[in-house]
Amino acid sequence: MKLIQRISNSSLAKSSLLVSFVSILAVIGSVVVVSAGFWDAISHLQKEPEFFWSPSHIVVYTGVSMTSCAAIMGCMLILRKSVIGSLKTGVKLVIAGSVLQIVSGFGDSLSHDIFGIDGLISWSHQPLEFGLVLASLGAVLILKNREHTKLKSFLPFSIVAFLFFTTWLIFNLVLVFGHTIQCIQIYEIFSSGCSIL
Repeated sequence: MKLIQRISNSSLAKSSLLVSFVSILAVIGSVVVVSAGFWDAISHLQKEPEFFWSPSHIVVYTGVSMTSCAAIMGCMLILRKSVIGSLKTGVKLVIAGSVLQIVSGFGDSLSHDIFGIDGLISWSHQPLEFGLVLASLGAVLILKNREHTKLKSFLPFSIVAFLFFTTWLIFNLVLVFGHTIQCIQIYEIFSSGCSIL
């Protein structure tokens, strides 16, 4: 009986640790992606050559890799049936956000190969941003479920990150539907940011 209890407690502790890693990696990975995205935009302003393995792109891939690790751990939790309710929903959102980021990353690479330097608005950037929103929302749900643990101090940071990513996505969608009049002011800042409009 004690052996079963120990095994149960051990797997519960491992699941709890995995849940913690999923939430932390989902938020930090997304923040790294956005930070490197701004760095990449500055590189465009400075007319630096655009290539797949540029330093800013490597940092973006590092952030996406962190989110992907969170998604892999999330899949392990779901397969083990270690998460239920809104915790499971949070993990699923992290997984969906990670998949969107990976697919959009390949799409962005393809876009660069075909069209060259792109701008703020492109068919690959907005799905990537939506992936960031999903992953960070998933992390918020996970952390909200873990408020009684040491992770509660990380919750405000994750909420701010989620709100920032959501605002950034809305800003870009407004540019898409607002057409060129709104793009005039940001054209110089984001180089070819409005060229597809």
